[in-house]
Amino acid sequence: MILKKATVLVVDDDTDVLTAVKLLLKTEVREIITEKNPENINSLLTRNAVDLVLLDMNFNSAINTGNEGIYWLRKIKEWKPNICVIMITAYGDIDLAVRSLKEGANDFVVKPWHNEKLIETITDLLDKKEAPKQAKVSVKSTAGTTAILGDDEVMQDIFYKVNKIAPTDANILILGENGTGKDLMAKAIHERSLRANKPFVKVDVGALTDTLFESELFGHKKGAFTDAREDRMGRFEEAHGGTLFLDEIGNISLQQQAKLLTVLQNRQVTRLGTNKPVDIDIRLICATNVPLMELANENRFRKDLIYRINTVEITMPPLRKRNNDIILLARHFAQLYATKYTKSAIDFDHTAVQKLKQYNFPGNVRELQYTIERAVIMADAPVLGADDLLFSSLEKSVTETPDMDNVPLSTMEKNAILKVIDKHNGNITRAAKELGLTRTALYRRLNKYEI
Repeated sequence: MILKKATVLVVDDDTDVLTAVKLLLKTEVREIITEKNPENINSLLTRNAVDLVLLDMNFNSAINTGNEGIYWLRKIKEWKPNICVIMITAYGDIDLAVRSLKEGANDFVVKPWHNEKLIETITDLLDKKEAPKQAKVSVKSTAGTTAILGDDEVMQDIFYKVNKIAPTDANILILGENGTGKDLMAKAIHERSLRANKPFVKVDVGALTDTLFESELFGHKKGAFTDAREDRMGRFEEAHGGTLFLDEIGNISLQQQAKLLTVLQNRQVTRLGTNKPVDIDIRLICATNVPLMELANENRFRKDLIYRINTVEITMPPLRKRNNDIILLARHFAQLYATKYTKSAIDFDHTAVQKLKQYNFPGNVRELQYTIERAVIMADAPVLGADDLLFSSLEKSVTETPDMDNVPLSTMEKNAILKVIDKHNGNITRAAKELGLTRTALYRRLNKYEI
């Protein structure tokens, strides 16, 4: 939509803000409507063909919490689901403004704003509404061997959200199945943040025992326990000024959750063996393959910790729900590994394309990546066919029933572990419980069998 044809409604109880926006936009848009009282929003939307609403986060009330803006955002989306809404916020309310994106806001601007930036934001939103599929964006990361690519609409929505929340300090929870790219997304968010030049520290907290959990995250003094031969800085301190990424957060115990919550609330850590707290300044990103509804069960996860780590959530879709991206990613990996293994450019014939599109990729992008890498290594020709693509046998090995008389006990145990882990979608805590093992004992068996 051309900006000159747009009608914009500005709702703010600050007269100076209304005047400033009106002066800025009166020559840019077809009509600018200003309103101090949010109670009048519905009637204004009914009487006018409004294309975009600029909505303040705070209105005069007994307590200004920013939730007033969230309330009126919900009402606007109830009355006019397709209307564009930009939230107006002060820097102190930026976390709440980020939350508004989850509630349906299209964007937010921070007071005082740059006039050119505000006009650009409004123009981009109206253009996106007019032609939502024309512009493709991506989020690139230098982590690992790949960028986060995607033309599929579900990925475009994620990229847009990331571009908005990355420059803030909002805590982020990344959800998704194993292999969907949660760790790459965390790294990409860090690289697009204002902390990009500071440390990015990753910890797989699901693999830590209670003792290791405290020592690894909070550090220890020499002599704090038997093997503490020197002072050691914890991961929180290592990440000071930067980003701390806690992977598999859904697998930590309630005791560990309580300790983590205390640190996040106080923004201080205390090394084992000392009573002296150390101030920490980190941006927290967490990830888990446990669905959010399961995390909401307080028997396994504290709700107060969920609220603390989940200012914004990003759900990485499984590859089977990104069908339009499968060939895009396959060609990217083919080019990547052809270069790595000094081979000529490699592509896929129609049989390979068909096979890739028909497979459901239970291992998601990670499985696709390893499948293409194997195919490139074994390739004798520059074009791969269906027979060159060998998918993981893990699913088959888990479900097949072997001849029990000729199978070693170790193989039976390995297959049983694989089956239970698959049943619980990779959740180690739940798998260990069903197997009658501690999580530590199960991790030892995973290392033993190289699972």
